[in-house]
Amino acid sequence: MEREGRAGGAGSGELVTIGEFARLSRLSAKALRRYDELGLLRPALVDPVNGYRYYDPAQAEGARLVAWLRRIGMPLSRIGRVVALDAGAAAVEIRAYWARVEAETAARRDLAMYLVDHLSAKGRAMSRIPDSTGSNGSRGSSGSRGNTDSTGNTGSGAGAVPLAIRCAALTDTGAVRTTNQDAAFAGPRLLAVADGFGEGGSEASAAAIDALQPSAWGAREGALSAADLLNALEDTADSASRAVRDAVASCAAPDGSGTTLTAMLWTGSRLGLVHIGDSRAYLLRGGELFRITHDHSLVQSMIDDGSLSREEAASHPGPALLLKALVGEARSAPVAVASRPDVGLREVMAGDRYLLCSDGLSAVVDEAELRAAVIAAEDPEGAVRRLVGLAREAGGPDNVACVVADVVEE
Repeated sequence: MEREGRAGGAGSGELVTIGEFARLSRLSAKALRRYDELGLLRPALVDPVNGYRYYDPAQAEGARLVAWLRRIGMPLSRIGRVVALDAGAAAVEIRAYWARVEAETAARRDLAMYLVDHLSAKGRAMSRIPDSTGSNGSRGSSGSRGNTDSTGNTGSGAGAVPLAIRCAALTDTGAVRTTNQDAAFAGPRLLAVADGFGEGGSEASAAAIDALQPSAWGAREGALSAADLLNALEDTADSASRAVRDAVASCAAPDGSGTTLTAMLWTGSRLGLVHIGDSRAYLLRGGELFRITHDHSLVQSMIDDGSLSREEAASHPGPALLLKALVGEARSAPVAVASRPDVGLREVMAGDRYLLCSDGLSAVVDEAELRAAVIAAEDPEGAVRRLVGLAREAGGPDNVACVVADVVEE
């Protein structure tokens, strides 16, 4: 144990021992030693003879900040970056961290609510099934409509209507950029857009989509139940994360390269959604266009907490700071913090039209114009061409990627 005592020093006042400073900062001496070892909170003086640590009382505010950041669950590696910033920049970093926590919590909440609905519906269905003698008094089903699964789709009964996807994809470099880091894919089993950034952005966006190809996740016509599809989505989301890390590993700063990803996987009866970043997915149904993804961005978090209106967000001067994305692994961080995509299931109806796009479209063309273009197009091919044209007409400041898909009866 380090001996109690006082020491003079060059600071805002007389230096205090680690024990006294522990009481001032409300951190344990053990925690203070650990933070010293990690470089988060260095003592003002270390006795060269006996190694005793002495602190300036003015350091108490910084020490309490470390303690508060630990209480909200911030990893030590990120705390190190925050405490090195000035107050304004530290506030921005803390806001970004907490917005990411809330986004991840919201994704888990949505999954929990899906599971509640799924299991409740399954329980109700089980309670309606009569036993072999009919002694439970339940009435059997009549007609030939077929069963309806938890997403509201017609199942495999006699009246089931087989559905299929008709789709098109298009990317464009835009009018300003010299290279295209966006990627898009449209096929009978996979719809995807990815917006790459950094030195390895092109490689990252391509790798993310390749990892979701049907051969990688084993899509089979009607073979996956809702529960199995959720598991498959989790597995493929992890595969996409690994693929991006591998694709940008050779970059000078791998954690500065990465991609957004918004993708939908089709099994023949359900659509599974994988989403991370600020690329978007929209659904056109009944003449209304609905955004079905939530941006993982600082601006979106400010809208969510009421500090920024949607009108103000449209002209927000700050950079498009992502809170979550698929990125490379930081070589300097003690522990890599991975961002996992959100996953979920979507209700599917014949006549639905889906739009997936990068922010090169959504950030420059307002939703009213998007809706009009998506409604007016006769087919997905015409829709993607018109949408890219709108981005060009708006100045084309960024790469553009978009996918349009129709759910049709086979």
